[in-house]
Amino acid sequence: MRASWYLYVIFIMAMVSCKKIYLPPVINSSNSYLVVEGTINSGPDSTTFKLSRTVKLSGNNIANPVTGAVLTVEDNQGASYPFTEQAHGTYSAIFILDNSKQYRLRIKTPDNKQYLSDFVAVKNSPPLDSVNYKINNNGINIYANTHDPNNNTRYYRWDYQETWMIHSSFSSYFKSNGDTVLARDLNNDDIYTCWATNISSSINVGSTAKLTQDVVFENPIVFVPSTSEKLEVKYSILVKQYALTSDAYNFWVNLKKNTEQLGSIFDAQPSQISGNIHSITDPSAIAIGYVSAGNIASQRIFITNQQLPAWTAIPTYPGCEADTLLYKYLPPHSLISYNQIDEYINYHKIIIPVPEIPIDAIPNPNHNDPKPLGFTASTRECVDCTLRGTNKKPAFWQ
Repeated sequence: MRASWYLYVIFIMAMVSCKKIYLPPVINSSNSYLVVEGTINSGPDSTTFKLSRTVKLSGNNIANPVTGAVLTVEDNQGASYPFTEQAHGTYSAIFILDNSKQYRLRIKTPDNKQYLSDFVAVKNSPPLDSVNYKINNNGINIYANTHDPNNNTRYYRWDYQETWMIHSSFSSYFKSNGDTVLARDLNNDDIYTCWATNISSSINVGSTAKLTQDVVFENPIVFVPSTSEKLEVKYSILVKQYALTSDAYNFWVNLKKNTEQLGSIFDAQPSQISGNIHSITDPSAIAIGYVSAGNIASQRIFITNQQLPAWTAIPTYPGCEADTLLYKYLPPHSLISYNQIDEYINYHKIIIPVPEIPIDAIPNPNHNDPKPLGFTASTRECVDCTLRGTNKKPAFWQ
């Protein structure tokens, strides 16, 4: 019996030792396909397209924007509307389109390749009836409701942008200019309150084609965990809704299957993704994307911490503590004091790689001497919220 057990162990060890890492050729593929993201907006808001190229799965790059391209929208009667590059790989334009015409996107990349999308009809989205949320034991589910009384939409896509208020662990009333600690201008340089933003990264589509009425009820948008810092102070989400043609819907469904549902043997098998963008200068140049046209329905909601259960968020930087730093610090068992402010805060004078940020002054018991004894301070992660967001209040915030 014991001999059989030994043989079993030896067999398992042999099997494990024979394993080799398999790297399929696609991981190191040098193909770089053009990725086109955006919708021709027929409404009053701007139309924005993002251009990028695919990267190797085995590489270190996670983003590869295409800059210096020329984009225009053309209608089926010969008119064209140019775009302006606003940021790396992001192109925007504002125009009011005629819903009776068809439109397409023309792209000329810096390597002189040209791409053209198929002409598409304008398909406007019905309004969002509501965006709301439900509380459960471990977070909130945000959902959207909509309907088309004319039963003409049938195919939908949603995405979103989240924004939330964050607070650092300490409110800093002072800052260093490198040589001296000065009072902080809290009106223009507050680093206690910031706003962080996140955009949706998953594909959310829905269809009412098999229903009698064109009604979407409580379509899930996103789940926010109860431990997320997003819910710690105040949270806002802007949900955008797009009306799709059946071809556009099938493209997004296929893309979702290929990018989000390939985790097990029961998921869909990879398949060719066919969009409506084609190269007119190089038939072998592949573009990934589907250009649609129509207005975009949107709705924003706000959720405050007071509206939710008494949840506790997991801090991004746990274990934050404030240090006491003095201008004249006398170490134990020493007769010589030294300046801890220059040692840890005034970064022109210190040799440590990351200075601390002063929080508040330690008052001098000698009221005739206005200079404080020193300052409380902590690491930048614990004091400076701009590491996670911006201290410029968004225009829409309320």
